[in-house]
Amino acid sequence: MSAVFFDLDQTLLDRNASLIAFLKSQHGRLFPQLNQAAFIQRFIDLDQNGYVWKDIVYQAMVSEFDIHQQTWKDLLNDYVNNFHHNSIGFAGLIEMLTMLKAQNYKLGIITNGRFPFQLQNIQALHIESYFDVILISEREGIRKPDPAIFERALEHVGETAVNAVMVGDNPIADIQGAKKVGMRTIWKSTDPINLCPDADAVCNQLGEINALVQSLLLTS
Repeated sequence: MSAVFFDLDQTLLDRNASLIAFLKSQHGRLFPQLNQAAFIQRFIDLDQNGYVWKDIVYQAMVSEFDIHQQTWKDLLNDYVNNFHHNSIGFAGLIEMLTMLKAQNYKLGIITNGRFPFQLQNIQALHIESYFDVILISEREGIRKPDPAIFERALEHVGETAVNAVMVGDNPIADIQGAKKVGMRTIWKSTDPINLCPDADAVCNQLGEINALVQSLLLTS
């Protein structure tokens, strides 16, 4: 038995597509009078790929778009309560997980983010049952790339680092963090320009994961 751990955003969950779908919904429901393209683009700019929490984003949006119908807290609550309704997984997600489970790999998710927000996104993708452990940084009190969160994941599934692979899109949080504890790593590329030389392997599509995992674990 061996273990494969995954990041969530931009690894299993297509956060960019999900965010745009949510923003179109929020715009249409709450303030269709605003220019949709400008509203979405400004949110994306302020969001900085999810690294800025939405209280700050919505405070800026309310001010810049002169929104009076809702407060920034109203918009934040709408985001927290409704984002998961727009969760979109990358192509091949279910097929990849099904194949790994059929080969008796232990599977886990290690994600930075808020709880229960991230769990709701996982549940919306209908993938929760595939995983033996799900660690969400806010609930755990540890964030990637802290080695402790990777060590905790290994303890949950009863595996050692040399028998585990971490798949993620962030070169620092996912790849460097996992390598600090001795895991093999697969970088889920979302940017054809930037590279991740620290990763043991690179994938562009989820359908490539199974073969890469087998190759890495056979050479461990």
